[in-house]
Amino acid sequence: MATLLSFHPTVSDHPQVDPKWHDLVAPEAEPVMVSPSMSGSNQLLTTNRKALTINLADAQYGTFAEIGAGQEVARVFFQAGGASKTIAKTISAYDMTFSDAIYGKAPRYVSRERLGEMLDHEYRLLLERLAAQRGDRTTFFAFADTVATKNFKGTNEAHGWMGVRFQTTPGGPPSEIILHVRMWDKDAVLQQQALGIIGVNVIYGAFYFRADPRKFIESLLDNLSVDRIEVDMLQFSGPAFPAVDNRLMSLHLVQCGLTNAVMFGPGREVLQPAEVLFKKAILVERGSFRPVTKVNVDMLNCAAAQFVQEPLVKGKEVVVLMEITMNNLLVAGELDAQDCLARVDLLGDIGFTVLISNYSEYFRLTTYFRRYTKEMVGVAMGVNVLIEIFNEKYYENLEGGILESFGRLFRNAVRLYIYPMRQDAYDKFLMTGPAVPVPGATSGHTFASNVLINAKNVQVVEHLRNLYNHLLENHYIDSIVGYDPDILHIFSREVLRRISENDPTWEQMVPAGVVLAIKQRRLFGYLPPPAIAASA
Repeated sequence: MATLLSFHPTVSDHPQVDPKWHDLVAPEAEPVMVSPSMSGSNQLLTTNRKALTINLADAQYGTFAEIGAGQEVARVFFQAGGASKTIAKTISAYDMTFSDAIYGKAPRYVSRERLGEMLDHEYRLLLERLAAQRGDRTTFFAFADTVATKNFKGTNEAHGWMGVRFQTTPGGPPSEIILHVRMWDKDAVLQQQALGIIGVNVIYGAFYFRADPRKFIESLLDNLSVDRIEVDMLQFSGPAFPAVDNRLMSLHLVQCGLTNAVMFGPGREVLQPAEVLFKKAILVERGSFRPVTKVNVDMLNCAAAQFVQEPLVKGKEVVVLMEITMNNLLVAGELDAQDCLARVDLLGDIGFTVLISNYSEYFRLTTYFRRYTKEMVGVAMGVNVLIEIFNEKYYENLEGGILESFGRLFRNAVRLYIYPMRQDAYDKFLMTGPAVPVPGATSGHTFASNVLINAKNVQVVEHLRNLYNHLLENHYIDSIVGYDPDILHIFSREVLRRISENDPTWEQMVPAGVVLAIKQRRLFGYLPPPAIAASA
């Protein structure tokens, strides 16, 4: 299993530059063949030099099919010089009728399905027409992209799919890299330039960084910046990547700053968020899920039962997510790959789609969802998390402080569903939680220890009580009902403690499928009883 290393971009790794187009593609004064080993040094190759390196190599030969923004990637190779040694054909089937005639009809032209059709068609033609002639000495490739840059009115989403299918040895089976990109430049011409740059980075990386997929990911921003391009989905496949776990590669996208969120399906597949969330109502629960407990599942199930009854949600398609922030994945400041995958897999085992995000504040998470949908967004959380949301220290970087954060959080039909907490656990949280005492809450209850703290009786600091009451009375915050009172004592940290102490009662605190997975994979330090271990 691959291990994900922490990466922190530096200026030399990803310079924040916005060069003119002619600076990127104009041939250097002295075009010299650059060896692949040079790309492993700290020297940053220009986009033009990468294209020239490929053009001057003898083995690679292929086609470029680009739809939507012009032939921006092929243009770099032509202008770099020596393109006849690399390019067998370029095509831009911009008209839908022509595109359908070549690749077949597609419900959406800027889609993963259309990209797959393009790669299938162009790669098949390469082999049919050139394999007999030069297949014994050539590694063929097909590059394709289908994109939508900013339209004339500026009303559309600027995004696209691109990928490369390539051989690593003459006559060998192909491997493939596909990715989804978003363009953030305000001007369509700049978006086209950015597409040309990242397209060259993809092709160069496929040839020279395929043995190190993390280096491939880091190189995607060469001569670009995160202000211009986002890569929110990436997938490697084929014999060139036998040990690659695409979920770890997706996490590396977040670590490198190429995107702020990635998504995984219950079948452990990497998903493209826009395809899952587009025009859907969304319900999300954030947690560490180390491991996922019966409380986590009950919280989301109860919230979902209320969410689907909301007038704005009835009859709408709903997406339910479990979300983990990158901060929750860090152990001692580093990302533990195996621990991360264990949590994602356990959630997938019991049927949940998982979102990993870099959005510490909830208002940033809901703003992210607004990229894809105008439908209602629900957030399920415990009382302890609600208290933390009212902790003003998290909003010191906002000019409007907590008021600004709540204005962003609750606009556009957002509702918080609050799961109750036992009084003894609540008091313990106030004394030993992440802040001592928690600045957003007060104890001051005279209830018996078995009374539950919920959205209606939780206490916040005095100067925020009117704000809290406003949110409660207007149903921006609601109490979860229908919960199981017999499981409210369960916390993930207690499950971990019992696992580490070989206390079998932990099995009663997590879903049955999770019990089986933890035992089979020996997760979170689980060790089977000696008799079982000896017979295994």
